[in-house]
Amino acid sequence: MTLDRLSEFDAEPAEGKVIDGELAVTDDVLVKAFALGPGATIDPHEHGGATNVFHVIRGEVTVQQDDTEETIAAPGVVLNERGQAHGAHNHTDEVAVLTASLCPLPGQ
Repeated sequence: MTLDRLSEFDAEPAEGKVIDGELAVTDDVLVKAFALGPGATIDPHEHGGATNVFHVIRGEVTVQQDDTEETIAAPGVVLNERGQAHGAHNHTDEVAVLTASLCPLPGQ
Protein backbone atom coordinates (compact mmCIF):
# COMPACT_ATOMS: atom_id res chain seq x y z
CA MET A 1 0.00 0.00 0.00
CA THR A 2 1.15 3.52 -0.76
CA LEU A 3 -0.09 6.89 0.36
CA ASP A 4 0.22 8.14 -3.23
CA ARG A 5 -3.30 8.02 -4.70
CA LEU A 6 -2.04 8.91 -8.18
CA SER A 7 0.23 5.88 -8.44
CA GLU A 8 -2.74 3.63 -9.17
CA PHE A 9 -4.07 5.88 -11.96
CA ASP A 10 -2.29 4.42 -14.97
CA ALA A 11 -4.20 5.61 -18.02
CA GLU A 12 -3.07 5.83 -21.63
CA PRO A 13 -6.10 7.07 -23.59
CA ALA A 14 -6.32 6.86 -27.36
CA GLU A 15 -6.42 9.94 -29.56
CA GLY A 16 -9.40 12.14 -28.75
CA LYS A 17 -10.31 10.18 -25.60
CA VAL A 18 -10.35 11.16 -21.92
CA ILE A 19 -9.99 8.68 -19.07
CA ASP A 20 -10.83 9.89 -15.58
CA GLY A 21 -10.83 8.42 -12.10
CA GLU A 22 -11.56 9.52 -8.56
CA LEU A 23 -8.46 9.73 -6.37
CA ALA A 24 -10.04 11.04 -3.17
CA VAL A 25 -13.61 11.67 -2.07
CA THR A 26 -14.41 13.05 1.36
CA ASP A 27 -17.21 15.14 2.83
CA ASP A 28 -15.47 18.34 1.71
CA VAL A 29 -13.27 17.60 -1.32
CA LEU A 30 -13.23 15.61 -4.53
CA VAL A 31 -9.95 14.97 -6.34
CA LYS A 32 -10.11 13.44 -9.81
CA ALA A 33 -7.41 12.56 -12.32
CA PHE A 34 -7.86 13.09 -16.05
CA ALA A 35 -5.68 11.61 -18.79
CA LEU A 36 -6.23 13.35 -22.11
CA GLY A 37 -5.17 11.61 -25.28
CA PRO A 38 -3.88 13.72 -28.16
CA GLY A 39 -6.67 16.03 -29.32
CA ALA A 40 -8.89 15.27 -26.30
CA THR A 41 -11.01 17.87 -24.55
CA ILE A 42 -12.60 18.44 -21.16
CA ASP A 43 -15.55 20.56 -22.25
CA PRO A 44 -15.92 23.95 -20.59
CA HIS A 45 -18.19 23.84 -17.56
CA GLU A 46 -18.58 25.60 -14.23
CA HIS A 47 -19.15 24.82 -10.59
CA GLY A 48 -21.28 27.56 -9.05
CA GLY A 49 -20.66 26.57 -5.46
CA ALA A 50 -17.12 25.21 -5.58
CA THR A 51 -13.56 26.19 -6.42
CA ASN A 52 -11.77 23.88 -8.88
CA VAL A 53 -7.97 23.63 -9.06
CA PHE A 54 -6.16 21.92 -11.94
CA HIS A 55 -2.70 20.44 -11.29
CA VAL A 56 -1.02 19.62 -14.61
CA ILE A 57 1.31 16.75 -13.80
CA ARG A 58 2.29 15.35 -17.20
CA GLY A 59 2.56 16.96 -20.60
CA GLU A 60 0.76 20.17 -21.38
CA VAL A 61 -2.83 21.29 -21.78
CA THR A 62 -4.48 24.43 -23.04
CA VAL A 63 -6.76 25.64 -20.26
CA GLN A 64 -9.79 27.74 -21.08
CA GLN A 65 -11.24 30.12 -18.50
CA ASP A 66 -14.22 32.10 -19.75
CA ASP A 67 -12.82 33.78 -22.93
CA THR A 68 -9.13 33.25 -22.10
CA GLU A 69 -6.88 30.33 -23.12
CA GLU A 70 -3.36 29.55 -21.93
CA THR A 71 -1.09 26.57 -22.46
CA ILE A 72 0.13 25.15 -19.15
CA ALA A 73 3.02 22.67 -19.05
CA ALA A 74 3.70 20.28 -16.18
CA PRO A 75 4.20 21.06 -13.43
CA GLY A 76 1.52 23.73 -13.36
CA VAL A 77 -1.41 24.80 -11.21
CA VAL A 78 -4.52 26.66 -12.39
CA LEU A 79 -7.13 28.15 -10.06
CA ASN A 80 -10.70 28.12 -11.41
CA GLU A 81 -12.84 30.34 -9.20
CA ARG A 82 -16.41 29.48 -8.21
CA GLY A 83 -18.76 29.97 -11.14
CA GLN A 84 -15.92 30.52 -13.66
CA ALA A 85 -16.29 28.50 -16.86
CA HIS A 86 -13.23 26.31 -17.39
CA GLY A 87 -12.06 23.39 -19.52
CA ALA A 88 -8.92 21.90 -21.04
CA HIS A 89 -7.69 20.64 -24.41
CA ASN A 90 -4.65 18.58 -25.33
CA HIS A 91 -3.22 20.05 -28.55
CA THR A 92 -0.11 17.84 -28.43
CA ASP A 93 0.73 14.38 -29.77
CA GLU A 94 1.38 13.02 -26.25
CA VAL A 95 -0.90 12.05 -23.36
CA ALA A 96 -1.44 14.83 -20.82
CA VAL A 97 -2.49 14.19 -17.20
CA LEU A 98 -4.02 16.61 -14.74
CA THR A 99 -5.81 16.37 -11.46
CA ALA A 100 -8.79 18.50 -10.50
CA SER A 101 -9.63 19.29 -6.89
CA LEU A 102 -13.18 20.46 -6.21
CA CYS A 103 -13.86 22.09 -2.84
CA PRO A 104 -16.25 22.29 -1.19
CA LEU A 105 -18.28 19.56 -2.77
CA PRO A 106 -21.42 20.95 -4.41
CA GLY A 107 -24.30 20.88 -1.96
CA GLN A 108 -22.05 20.98 1.12
